[in-house]
Amino acid sequence: MKLVRYGEKGAEKPALLDFEGNLRDLSAHIDDITGAVLSDDALAQLRALDPLRLPLVEGRPRIGACVGEIGKFLCIGLNFSDHAAEAGMDIPAHPILFFKANSAIVGAYDDVVMPRGSVATDWEVELGVVIGREAKYVSEADALDYVAGYCVVNDVSERDFQTKLTGQWTKGKSCDTFGPTGPYLVTRDEVPDPQNLNMSLDVNGKRMQTGNTSTMIFSVAQIIAHLSSLMTLHPGDVISTGTPPGVAMGMKPAPVYLKVGDVMELTIDGVGLQRQTVGQDS
Repeated sequence: MKLVRYGEKGAEKPALLDFEGNLRDLSAHIDDITGAVLSDDALAQLRALDPLRLPLVEGRPRIGACVGEIGKFLCIGLNFSDHAAEAGMDIPAHPILFFKANSAIVGAYDDVVMPRGSVATDWEVELGVVIGREAKYVSEADALDYVAGYCVVNDVSERDFQTKLTGQWTKGKSCDTFGPTGPYLVTRDEVPDPQNLNMSLDVNGKRMQTGNTSTMIFSVAQIIAHLSSLMTLHPGDVISTGTPPGVAMGMKPAPVYLKVGDVMELTIDGVGLQRQTVGQDS
């Protein structure tokens, strides 16, 4: 099942994708797609609905982030060995964790806006994991049972803010619009193996990133087990699990970062496609 939120930002409505790729409104059944409706039982009730009996959403509305009221947006850094190599960094012994501000979250097709002073805005295609029920001290063997579903995340990063401003990576990760999420929340029954998904990202039609989740240093299950040993994960929390090689920062002999008018297209097999145009904050 693919769940979608559509409409103007701040006023999104819930929907699901029918068998022909049409949006079907869920407003008569749930208020929004949030942690409150992501348990296995709640998703089973939505799955039992006949999509053809749900109202058809007409036209081409804006698609919002696939989860509303996200509690925590947790991100894992350097989680692909070949990406760590291109960044010139050692493979970590434990998952590297940073947070992305919730104010960065936008829809999969919304513009990405470079902040004032940006000279090094970069792209990162990542698999997002949406938590479906409270997780604390979860074992690796049971970890995937706590997943509601998966989505595409573009972990947009301003590298100068990230590496040259005193402080944590969060400074370069949390600018407004730096968290495109969606377009779909694909429930976990449609992703039987999150460690075998092809990923790619193009800039202006040129392939920049190619990878597969099989080369993650820490698997989705290992990440959930680790994080849940440090903090309680709540329904609706999102974990972005790292990016494969091919980011601008790793280019040789010199990086070529995003500029106004560039178009990014991201895909993860079975999970979805994103497309963003780059703008400049005034």
